[in-house]
Amino acid sequence: MAKLHTDASPSLTRSVLSHLGLGLAGLLFLLPFLWLVLTSLKTTDDIFVYPVVWWPSSLQWSNYWEALQAIPFIRYTLNTLLLCVLAVIGQMISSPLVAYGLARLRFPGRNLIFFIMMGTMMLPYQVTMVPVYVLFNKLDMVDSYWPIILQNLFAIPFYVFLMRQFFMTIPHELTESAKIDGASEFRTYWRVILPLALPAFYSVALFAFLNEWKDFIGPLIYLNDPSRWTLSIGLRSFIGENQVDWGLLMAAATMFTVPIVVLYFFVQKRFIQGISMTGMK
Repeated sequence: MAKLHTDASPSLTRSVLSHLGLGLAGLLFLLPFLWLVLTSLKTTDDIFVYPVVWWPSSLQWSNYWEALQAIPFIRYTLNTLLLCVLAVIGQMISSPLVAYGLARLRFPGRNLIFFIMMGTMMLPYQVTMVPVYVLFNKLDMVDSYWPIILQNLFAIPFYVFLMRQFFMTIPHELTESAKIDGASEFRTYWRVILPLALPAFYSVALFAFLNEWKDFIGPLIYLNDPSRWTLSIGLRSFIGENQVDWGLLMAAATMFTVPIVVLYFFVQKRFIQGISMTGMK
């Protein structure tokens, strides 16, 4: 019993230290968000006082109401949600299909196509931004949502990579059994592969939603009409030529950030499972 207690003690110590370290790291990553929330409740004097004051002298809840009134916040939110939902739908249709072809179908040049696709991830967005804008401008689609929607109908390499790596972990015996039973390739993909890949599916959906929610450059260059703006552009309205209303900006930024935090708490189990299982053989 003494030996068992001695063996268990170092393990318990390591567990406590690891959890303590993870807790401190979590608090460290939480500090910027905490600073954002507290700043949104400060007066201008409290924001710029030195030395820095973490807790405001008086809570300015009115900053949130004034931020909602300063810009059409609800309209911008609905515009952003519309683009996010369409982006998720587009990526959920295109990315798994491409990933399935690269992971499960055997054809000459499959790996070469995959490596070329992954190589495009090294191209910065600014390289393709101008030619793509010129293309949509010639199609007379600028100042509409179509450029943003259509781009999300094409698979994004990073999402394809995640789905492909997950598909490769699924035993080939399952698809072979489905084909012996007479299932077509698409039916095998839809009824056998996708249900088993739901963790990776949810991870890609979350990535697509987050990417569209925080996108600033896309709506900035394609949307000229303020009624079509998204929240990311709307936040820019708080920055004037001569001054910045930091209290209202921080309140609007908090309202912009909170939905993402809440969404992550609801899907974190599926998200972590999808990421941790990606690439396992």
